[in-house]
Formats: sequence, structure tokens, C-alpha cells
Amino acid sequence: MIDQYSFGASALAFLIAFVAAGAFTILFKIVYQVATPYHEKSLIREGNTAAAITLGAALLGYVLPLASALTHTVSLLEFAVWALLAGVIQIVTFLVVQHFVMRDFNDRIVRGEIAAATYMGSISLCVGILNAACMTN
Repeated sequence: MIDQYSFGASALAFLIAFVAAGAFTILFKIVYQVATPYHEKSLIREGNTAAAITLGAALLGYVLPLASALTHTVSLLEFAVWALLAGVIQIVTFLVVQHFVMRDFNDRIVRGEIAAATYMGSISLCVGILNAACMTN
């Protein structure tokens, strides 16, 4: 038999966490797209796989620590702080690669170069995994 009260409280906690994580992910996507000098939405609609790879990997690199934060935080405020930090780290990572590692990165993505996208995607995922691991107790 299901304990209605327990299930209701758990379902509400799930819903709040899921909505908060979804909202933070959408906010991160918007801020990330503003931080990039190219227009991912247009490039992806035109079939630019490189833009899709970099954006998708940045989202995954953000969601990994977000999932860790959901597991290890006890309040919505604490979760929000970790979500903000995870977003800042992903965007700073992009800016470092763009300005110091691969200065022609933006042009390469616009041209649809998969190698540049895979490189950036790998870095985004690595940073996200490390970020998530650092959030554990």
C-alpha cells in the first residue's frame, strides 16, 4: 500500500527540484548563447553540426554538476548557488578556449568544422564532470 502523505511530499519535492533544474538549464542556455559571438539557433537551423555539438556539450557539461548539486544540497537556495557556479564555470571555460587556446574557434564553428566542435565539446564535458565531482561531500 502506498502512503499517500509520504508520496505526496516526495512528489512535490521532485516537482520543485525538476522545475528548478529545468529553469536553471534554460537560463544557462540563454546566457551561454549570449556569451558566444555566433548565433547557435540560426546555425543549427541551417544544419551546422559543429554549432549543435558545442551547444549540446555545453548543456551536458552544465547539467552534470546540476544533477550532482541536486543530490548533495539540502535547500533550494544552496542548489541555486551551485547552479550559478556551474554556469559561470562553463562560460569561463568557453571564453578561455576562445581567447587563448583556439583564437579562430568562432570562425571554425561558423564554417561547421567538426574537429573544433568536438574539441570544445570534450572540454565542456570534462569540466562538467570535474565540476560535478567537486560538489560531492
